[in-house]
This record gives sequence, C-alpha cells and structure tokens, in this order.
Amino acid sequence: MRTAIVCAMAVAVWPGCYGAAGQSAQSGTEPSQQDAPAKKTDPAAAPAHPVPEVPASDTDPLKMAAPQSDGTPKSNSPIYEKTYVIGAEDVLTIYVWNSVPLTGSHTVRPDGRISMPLVGDIMAAGKTPEELESEITSRLKASNLIRNPNVAVSVVQVNSKKYYLEGEVNKPGQYNLIVPTTVLQALVNAGGFKDFANKTHIRIIRGKDTFNFNYNQVIKNQHTEQNIYLLPGDMIIVK
Repeated sequence: MRTAIVCAMAVAVWPGCYGAAGQSAQSGTEPSQQDAPAKKTDPAAAPAHPVPEVPASDTDPLKMAAPQSDGTPKSNSPIYEKTYVIGAEDVLTIYVWNSVPLTGSHTVRPDGRISMPLVGDIMAAGKTPEELESEITSRLKASNLIRNPNVAVSVVQVNSKKYYLEGEVNKPGQYNLIVPTTVLQALVNAGGFKDFANKTHIRIIRGKDTFNFNYNQVIKNQHTEQNIYLLPGDMIIVK
C-alpha cells in the first residue's frame, strides 16, 4: 500500500520528465547531435579550399616537347640539312653510331677541310651536310674497320655566311646570315636607326652591284620589290 502511494506521488511531481524519458525509450530515437560526441577530423585530409586538378597535358614535359610527325625530336637548328652549303668557320657535329672516338665537334678550317680519325682530311666546304655524310660513310667503309657505318652531320653554328651593316644604325657590325633575311629584317636586327639617319636612300652593295632601299616606302607597303633577300657578303649602308 505504501509503495503504491509513493509511486503515485512521483508521477504527479515529475510527469514531464517521466514522459520525455519514456517517449525516448519507447520510440527508440537516438540522442540529438548536440549530445553526441563530435567526430575528430584530420585537417590534412579535408582542406578548407580544395585544390583544382591541373590537366596532365599542361605539366607533362614529354607532351610539352612533343616530337614531330615523323617521330623525330624537334630541332632548334634553322639549318635545312639538304640545301645548306657548308663554309669555312662553320661548326659541325659529326656523329658516328657506336663509335665514340669518331664522334665529335669540328670547325671547318679556312681551307674548307676538317680532319677525322680513319678518314683523314676531307673537304667540307661547298658540300651539304648530306653530301658530307655520304663521303664520310664511303671512307669509313673503305677502311674496313667499321661495318655498316651510320653517320650524321649537323651544322650547329653558322660562321661562314655574313652580312654587314654600317652607318646610322644603333648596332652596326657583322651578322650571321643563318636564315633567309630581307633588308627590312636586317635593319630591325640592327636596332633601328639613329636620329639623323637618311631612311629614304639606303644602299645595299653586292659586289659590283648596288641596290637602293627606301625604308619609308616599304613600311607603307609601297615598292616592296626593294625589300630584297640578302646574300652572304652584302653590305647595307645607312647615311
């Protein structure tokens, strides 16, 4: 009897507590997130500002330096090996496959020749790189010391072909004629004109011939036939 009275009084005093607890227990709901322990996160695993992915094509050095369509690496040399004519003072690289002693750099002497082991003196001036390759290959075959020699000749520095600028330009002097160059391009290479240069009567001396060049006309696309391609030994004079 006393036990029943005590239980009745407890229900009357704390009905809300009992109801909330009972409802939670009966419904089986989980405690709120506020009551649940916070999950520990690794700052390195979840950066506040995700880093965008960079496409591989923008950073892959192999793709940045892609080969040519024939599979050979791109060359920085402006020399076209089939048509360029070697001259004195040009610097050549001669590569003989599987032969370190025969591979190396050669400067064409003033007499137009170079010297190689097993080959001896050979005339390089007046030949294209391909023609020089063929002659070196023939001599190596004749020596009977190298079976099926594989030779490659490349021009790494052009010193034999020059044009000259003198007079009222910012950088007078001699220039290597490595690639086809017009008079206008040569004047640009010289850094332009000085203040009192006569731009309308520029002379190009080629042996016994003299050509006139009017800068003011050419830059206005007038009489562009004056803008000729230079040949080795040409002298441009600006007064």
